Amino acid sequence: MTVNAIRKAVFLDRDGCVSPDEYGYISDASQYKLYPYTPEALRLLKSLGYLLFIVTNQSGIARGYFGFEELKEVHNRLEELLKAEQVELDQIYFAPYYAGGSVSPWNVEHPDRKPGPGMFQKALKEHPFQPSASWMIGDRYTDIAFGKTNGLRSILLLSGNGMEELKGGVMSWDHKPDFICEDLLTAAKVIRYFSK
Repeated sequence: MTVNAIRKAVFLDRDGCVSPDEYGYISDASQYKLYPYTPEALRLLKSLGYLLFIVTNQSGIARGYFGFEELKEVHNRLEELLKAEQVELDQIYFAPYYAGGSVSPWNVEHPDRKPGPGMFQKALKEHPFQPSASWMIGDRYTDIAFGKTNGLRSILLLSGNGMEELKGGVMSWDHKPDFICEDLLTAAKVIRYFSK
């Protein structure tokens, strides 16, 4: 099998990675927008042969802030914005769970919630790929831990909550990022460099 024939993937956090995290628990699809550089970054990753998966914790469901229909509308909006830029995701995975929530049955600990392996395992089963040739990109420690514990190379972004995470002391983390990048486009260029 040649290098180009290896199926590989990039896992992407949603808020703070592909889109601004300015509304917190966003439930209104009309407010959803991408970072200006997101389409270019994702087109680059697609051109390198990567599957693209969004993996996002959506505890707003367990907290009662919004429901599945509102979340579906937000994700439909995400895909519409990308389609207009000639980008197509391979899958969006989300975890509605949060043990401290108030809405049953979602107010429990669950392996789908990052850094748990649930969403990774679903992606691997539904879209088989080589983890060692794949990446995780996000702006929080939970993203990095999700990546590292599942055998992915990981990139911490300084967009979203990334700068605050960095200030909190990355060197003390149990799971450290392989790279730290300013934003998603920079991360895509780093991946391009290591995909040669």
